[in-house]
Amino acid sequence: MWAWGHGGNLGRLGNSLRIRVFYHDKCFDGASSAALFARFYRERVRGDVDFVFSGLLHRAGSLFNESDFDGDENAIVDFKYSSSPKITWWFDHHESAFLSPADAAHFEQDQSNRKFYDPDFKSCTSFIAMIAQQRFGFDPAPVADLVHWTDIIDGALYSDAKTAVEMQAPAMKLTMVIESAPDQGFVPNLIPLLAEKPLARILEEPFVAPLLPPLLRRHEISMEILKQRTECKDGTIFFDITDHDLEGYNKFVPYYLHPESIYSVGLSKSSFRVKVSVGSNPWAPQEPVVNLAKICERYGGGGHARVGAISFNVNQHAAAIKASQEIVGELRAAVRQNHK
Repeated sequence: MWAWGHGGNLGRLGNSLRIRVFYHDKCFDGASSAALFARFYRERVRGDVDFVFSGLLHRAGSLFNESDFDGDENAIVDFKYSSSPKITWWFDHHESAFLSPADAAHFEQDQSNRKFYDPDFKSCTSFIAMIAQQRFGFDPAPVADLVHWTDIIDGALYSDAKTAVEMQAPAMKLTMVIESAPDQGFVPNLIPLLAEKPLARILEEPFVAPLLPPLLRRHEISMEILKQRTECKDGTIFFDITDHDLEGYNKFVPYYLHPESIYSVGLSKSSFRVKVSVGSNPWAPQEPVVNLAKICERYGGGGHARVGAISFNVNQHAAAIKASQEIVGELRAAVRQNHK
């Protein structure tokens, strides 16, 4: 038999194997990656398993706690690499996937055929679907809609900023709910549904549906705040909303407000970090040329060429402001240089 577990230390069901799946928390692609991995594992590797889902967040300091790797097997999806011998599966698509050259070398030497990396994929979910199909004979057809939407959402493949901001599609509403998850158990409870149910049906679930109206209202409020706070100069937006509880704001609002922009740098705050978000306008009037992952890596962060982030401890507010100002200066200079 098999069962979906969730965040806590669950007991084994009968003789089933206990698989702990670590995923990028508060992220639609992260949750979807965990869901698709679990479905693939159950169908193509072993059926009598108990899945336990654990969210990981980018934060200042250590990202992993070795004692958390307590499954019979441990998988990491849509998150940085760990060289721990306890990690048996890994999938990622971020350019900044390795915390150190030693980790990159460890991955290169791995012979398990259980660890996979390709930064060219728009989403980790679509990457897992491809690997599972080509290497393990998995049929991704039943999760085709989920794969389609993770590529759109994680790859910012919306037709325009208006579509990205209006949040009409079920997948976009789910993204908003996941990014503002009310407690630690919410996303682990949602993950099994992503692999099994149509996205519109998941929105109707009793533990999901009541969350939507206040989140849509919060979205409207955040748009008003960003309208007041965003400043665009030399093709680069800057804003600071650390005095508001808005870390889960829609990342496309700044580009909707300033369609002339190429880059954006934003400061936001949560209970455990001050976050510097660095992005590029998917509908920019000219092609972004700066690799944002490389910039973020200099400050201990990372991401993709077109979007990245840096996490500072909550008591490092001044350092976060300094970093954001330096990055804004660098991006604005790059835009001016490109205009010459």
